[in-house]
Amino acid sequence: MQQKFIVKGMTCNGCAQTVSNQLKQHPGVEDATVSFLSGEATLQTVQTLRSDELQHLLGLKYTIHPFLSSPPNLNIASEVENDSFIEGTKIQPLKGFSTYRPIFLIFGYILLASVIEPLATRSFNIMQSMERFMAGFFLVFSFFKLLNLKGFAESYAMYDIIAKSFPQWGYVYAFIELGLGIFYLIGLLPLATNLITFIVMSVSIVGVFQSVMSKNQFQCACLGTVFNLPMSSVTIIEDALMILMSFLMIILLTY
Repeated sequence: MQQKFIVKGMTCNGCAQTVSNQLKQHPGVEDATVSFLSGEATLQTVQTLRSDELQHLLGLKYTIHPFLSSPPNLNIASEVENDSFIEGTKIQPLKGFSTYRPIFLIFGYILLASVIEPLATRSFNIMQSMERFMAGFFLVFSFFKLLNLKGFAESYAMYDIIAKSFPQWGYVYAFIELGLGIFYLIGLLPLATNLITFIVMSVSIVGVFQSVMSKNQFQCACLGTVFNLPMSSVTIIEDALMILMSFLMIILLTY
């Protein structure tokens, strides 16, 4: 017989393969097909199995639940905004705003906080506004990463070029963002702060770009594990904006 379940905790296609292999270890499972994109596990079983009978095979990293007729959006398949094919599965495009609403809202709030006081006092200064924006960006984004530092580091290691070889980099990276946010906020060592930002974000964008271009679907770790966002061109734009702003501030500080 065929049974369907929902699996949470997967961050890439490799996770789906791992879950599939683990589920096949159950004597009542003849075959298991797991999709990272939909978060569904389809099992061919010799008898009716309950999710609690399968959970012990998955350990603590993944959780398995009964399939609902209208399952919640636990993974990112339905939210990828561009047509692509991944392991033979076509992802249908949906509106980007609904997918990336958390990022757009955060950017909007940070931008508003950066310019509202200077505009109200008619003392707008492009340098100060960019510093405030960068401070808000790094403080907010590091906050979400630190909510589940281990989960962020594991997700980040899936695609970042440094974290792939040095998984501890994900832990360090979150605190670098926090430090940069504080330095931008108090205006400490502005030239050094912007140079570090330019270098760190330039390195970070390489892994993001490679992931998007290869059409390997990973969970975007920019907001940690709080929001299950797909890696896409939006992530590239986010990193590129930080690179551009830090570069402009370096120019303004040196000339």
